[in-house]
Amino acid sequence: MNAQVGTSSSKIFLRVVAFLALALALSELFLAVHYDRRWIAARTEKGRDVATELNVVYYDLAVWQKTTWLGIPSQQTPTDNWSMQEIISQIRPDYIIEAGTRYGGTTLFYASVLSLVNPNGKVITIDIAPETDDASKLPLWNQRVEMIVGSSVEPKVTDHIAEEVKGKKVLVTLDSLHTREHVLKEMQIYSKLVTPGSYLVVQDTNLNGHPVEPNFGPGPMEAVQEFLKTNDNFVADRSREKFFLTFYPGGWLKRIK
Repeated sequence: MNAQVGTSSSKIFLRVVAFLALALALSELFLAVHYDRRWIAARTEKGRDVATELNVVYYDLAVWQKTTWLGIPSQQTPTDNWSMQEIISQIRPDYIIEAGTRYGGTTLFYASVLSLVNPNGKVITIDIAPETDDASKLPLWNQRVEMIVGSSVEPKVTDHIAEEVKGKKVLVTLDSLHTREHVLKEMQIYSKLVTPGSYLVVQDTNLNGHPVEPNFGPGPMEAVQEFLKTNDNFVADRSREKFFLTFYPGGWLKRIK
């Protein structure tokens, strides 16, 4: 009798264990489906709304104004800089042309990455009134950066740069005056210098309600839209926005021919 009770108890115990194991497996399956649906939702309109809110909150909190590289203000989102380093690492350009220097932190970031993937790579940065006293004290600046003081659309500046980078692999990023007219003029000039397969990166396309600063007026986004109407050498590479947080939505322009 006791043996039968023991056998019966063992069977019940095994059934309970089997049931719990099945329940655990189903729970894991449901969780997997749940998170997969959340991933899919991130690609829907609702998901884009969440991304928009993230961008607005991040911008309005001005976290980007407190972002530095090597102690020098960069004023970029870490996600945009990360995407830029992926591009630099893949392209390994001979030259990165940067319109808009300000403090030079972003210039130094580009130079840092470039120094690791192209021993002869150089950053040419342009600004009408750079504030680079601190940045220029770093050895990396003197080794890898050419600072040009002047307008990015001034003929003597653009002619000098075009001559210097002729026949080289070139990546361009625009971050100077953010009016539509100025950015469009920059795009028309510097797009010709971008190597096929490389990028023309137009920064701050988030302005004028895309999604921040709705009263800014036509800016970089409108310049990109106008440029792409008449230039089929470039396409917007939205894969560079995979982190959702970006100040350059639609501004990662890849030269395809």
